[in-house]
Amino acid sequence: MTGADEPRFACDAMCGGLARWLRMIGYDATYQADIEDAVLVEHAQAEGRVLISADGRLFERRAITSGEVRALRLPRGLKRIGQIEWVVHAMRLTVKTPRCTACNGTLSPARRDEVQHVVPARSLVWASEFYQCQSCGKAFWNGTHWGRMQKVRDRLAELVRSEHPERPADY
Repeated sequence: MTGADEPRFACDAMCGGLARWLRMIGYDATYQADIEDAVLVEHAQAEGRVLISADGRLFERRAITSGEVRALRLPRGLKRIGQIEWVVHAMRLTVKTPRCTACNGTLSPARRDEVQHVVPARSLVWASEFYQCQSCGKAFWNGTHWGRMQKVRDRLAELVRSEHPERPADY
């Protein structure tokens, strides 16, 4: 999947962590903690998003049962990492360049001097890679948190390669 073919997601109120992980692997994923089901379905329909939820009642809505809204039902009881693995498998997603985990914006490489006003001084000294969100301005760098996330990204990319060897990861 590339470009216009890439799925975009609308995560329900219980899937905020999953939305952040979808962003971390490069997918446009919206999430609002207090969104009502009807508004979520309308949002997914209006923007052509795949709705993700574990709420069985949500899948009884006409827009979903008729196929107007594409939806993916998460198995109940999965922890966050299990959720992202399940979605990657079910949707055959590849791991791409991360998006901003805070606002869903596009990240761009940044120079140290461009982010010095938002990155802690001690991190500016030792970090070697910086990225900045083009929407909210939040900065990211290759610190220990980024390293832990990269390990999960690597594991997800390997999952994709092992299940679909003809589809290499995009990063």
